[in-house]
Amino acid sequence: MTGKGKSSLLDVDFFENLTADIAAPAGREVEALGARIRALRQENGTSLEELSQLTGFGVDFLSAIENDEAQPQLGTLIKLSKALHSAFGRLVSGTGEKLYSITRKSERRAAVRSTTKAGREHLYTFKTLTPGVKGHHMEALVVQLLTSAEKEMSVHEGEEFIFVLNGTVLLEIGGERFELEPGDSAYYLSTTPHFIGAQEDKATILAVIYGG
Repeated sequence: MTGKGKSSLLDVDFFENLTADIAAPAGREVEALGARIRALRQENGTSLEELSQLTGFGVDFLSAIENDEAQPQLGTLIKLSKALHSAFGRLVSGTGEKLYSITRKSERRAAVRSTTKAGREHLYTFKTLTPGVKGHHMEALVVQLLTSAEKEMSVHEGEEFIFVLNGTVLLEIGGERFELEPGDSAYYLSTTPHFIGAQEDKATILAVIYGG
């Protein structure tokens, strides 16, 4: 089944400043992601072998993430945060002490480029819009999706909301297939197997993820 929006009552031009291409990840920010995961694991006194048993990810894959040789997908980060008893946002954007956060376009955190688990191709690049807020569990992201030959279905705890900013997005969920255009949105429980990618070339979405 294909659901395809014909029109939208929402003026998507309001989000125009979010739709620029996301630059390739800056090295120190990518390194910080692996370092945050390692620091949190060590803080909890959890070995790589124990983390592997808790998440179902191989020790080699977990080691590659910590050493910045593999860039994890968002679903992977949510599983890691659960296993390490940490807020999802702490892994994505680090810890903070603020009660609120205002993010200017020029101040967005550097991009992280996620890959397939085999590391053979890039799936998407994302930037966080919610840095520095203490103990936050919800993450707002600008995500640039690419087309993918490897359609890895994602399943994890939490909830997700996506809003298409530009391009056409392919969403496969619950045995159905939807093509979403600018102004279209989707909300779903992340425990439902799902795949999101660009239908052609690339597309950009606003994604709000609650890790639970």
